[in-house]
Amino acid sequence: MHDLVIVGAGPAGLTAAIYAVRYGLDVLLIDTLPVGGQISSAKLVENYPGFQDISGIELMERFVDHAKDMGVSMEAASVSEVVVTDDGFETVTDSDRITSKAVIIATGAAPKLLGVPGESEFTGRGVSYCATCDGPFFSGKEIAVIGGGESAITDALVLSDIAKQVTVIHRRDTLRASQILQERAFSRENIDFIWNTVVEEISGEQLVDGVNLKNVVTGENSRIPIDGVFIYVGVVPNTDFVDVKKNDQGFIMANEAMETSVPGLFAAGDCRKAPLYQVITAAADGAVAAYSTRKYVRGQ
Repeated sequence: MHDLVIVGAGPAGLTAAIYAVRYGLDVLLIDTLPVGGQISSAKLVENYPGFQDISGIELMERFVDHAKDMGVSMEAASVSEVVVTDDGFETVTDSDRITSKAVIIATGAAPKLLGVPGESEFTGRGVSYCATCDGPFFSGKEIAVIGGGESAITDALVLSDIAKQVTVIHRRDTLRASQILQERAFSRENIDFIWNTVVEEISGEQLVDGVNLKNVVTGENSRIPIDGVFIYVGVVPNTDFVDVKKNDQGFIMANEAMETSVPGLFAAGDCRKAPLYQVITAAADGAVAAYSTRKYVRGQ
């Protein structure tokens, strides 16, 4: 039996593993490949202290190298369930049932879907959720970015270096991204904005060729021709496999010690309800979760 199983190898899970090993716990870190979480797809990270600018994949490679140097054991597997047992927990994967005294859930979140006609049909054929992954396919083309938060504007800037024209479509009349990103986006000649507007349908034949829009203030319908749609309208936590108290969006409810409603089961990072979702806050969650796990395991 392990002292601790950590599910998820993003910033929270890797940090928790590093700290837990330093506390002398027997740790197993489980995730599907590749490790690193959502931030791995970011072309540029400018707000992680100590690095003025670094790519998401390079930053997470450093996390992984640090964990490996500390002797963290890692297993590539998909977790389907975490079961409470008489003497701890059983983490059920696609190939094993792993027992431990405690578990940290650090599974992060996945992009939220728009849920409009044409979205699923054209995913991979003009619809994308990752500029770093798919941006090069749209060199010299006209594309739309849906959303107004940090991720949307960050990737609109990335795409503006690749595409001929980027149109940001936002359901409100102001952006939610940080001021510095807004200023950069407003200053780019090939980025324009459509405000107070939602996408009602993504259209095309073999590939995307346009989006049907509706102004939420006037009710006016319109259509713009575009070659690609990049969607950034929030995230959905990866928490379906674990039975703990959650909010109505599926985020795990955990206190400041990262304790969930189940003793011995902790949550860290973007999968838990928090006021801010960043690499640094996820890493901090992981450190706290490892500390709390140490107290729990030793006390037990």
